[in-house]
Amino acid sequence: MKTARRMAWERFAALALACLATALPARAQDTVADFAAGPGNGKYAFASATPKLLPDLFQGGAKGDPTTIVGHLFLPPGAGKVPAVIMLHGSGGMYNALLDFWPRELNAAGFAVFSLDRFGPRGVQSTAEDQSQVPFAADVADAFAALKLLATHPRIDPRRIAVMGFSRGGIATFRTALERVIAGQNLPDGLRFAAHVLAYSGGCVGIYRVRVAPGVFSKAPMLWVHGDADDYTPIGPCREYADRIGKAGTPVEFLVIEGAQHKFDSDDTRRVFIRGAQKTRDECPLETDIATMASYDRNTGARLQGEAYREALKACSAVGASVEGSKKARDQAAQATVVFLRKALAP
Repeated sequence: MKTARRMAWERFAALALACLATALPARAQDTVADFAAGPGNGKYAFASATPKLLPDLFQGGAKGDPTTIVGHLFLPPGAGKVPAVIMLHGSGGMYNALLDFWPRELNAAGFAVFSLDRFGPRGVQSTAEDQSQVPFAADVADAFAALKLLATHPRIDPRRIAVMGFSRGGIATFRTALERVIAGQNLPDGLRFAAHVLAYSGGCVGIYRVRVAPGVFSKAPMLWVHGDADDYTPIGPCREYADRIGKAGTPVEFLVIEGAQHKFDSDDTRRVFIRGAQKTRDECPLETDIATMASYDRNTGARLQGEAYREALKACSAVGASVEGSKKARDQAAQATVVFLRKALAP
């Protein structure tokens, strides 16, 4: 017969084990080389690389240290081929919406979802206060590594795979549409992303913004979704940037969500001010010519170098921004995304 002390100890031990299991990340499956066997829903580790700079992506694939990242696969019911969406988180790393809300909404509409955890496997939780922890070029390498892997799944139509990026992930999303980057990936059989969705994207100003000209971006359609109350990545420069891309030949749609803050798809509906969050001022004039990697003033077209470049760079940086989830805003974003993807990824 168990004593009261023994029973108390067993309850304590069980509670401790439960807490430990919650605190530790779930172990990913062994690294997969392809999805040819048609695996079902689950968490899969696969090979990628960590290039340090954008030009590293021009050189026949991802030049950089090899690494392993993790993707969470969500397939809709059925047995036939379906279109798919690869999801790229922002500076805060993985969050519930990428494992629950977005897969649920897109699966219901007939799309497979592959949500990537790019920070966790690299030992990083968040880059919000220090973006140098993971190079921005690595985000792009991860997206293309996921594209190559997902295209081998017998249920996925490789010609109908889109990429959707949030905040920092939005920068990677528009970079995957750059023809010079696409040409450097050694993609099989003309494989490329068929559509791009950018939610409260970063990179609309500053050194990550690429100069727009005919032929710089692919012709794959883009949807930009942005809240007009965003103080992290303000809407004005993004609307102007999307407009330029559209006028250069890429089909572009831009959805304004009234009153929405940054990370409006979060489950947390509290407004949280992140004091140390790194951001770029919306008046920052910098942009980069992808052909030469030279910097220019986006307002005047003048080349910036030497002291002029350093002064412009100093004036671009700021810290402190808000995030706030909104069920109404994310439902509106999801509805628009489904409508867009059904059109862009139609058979």
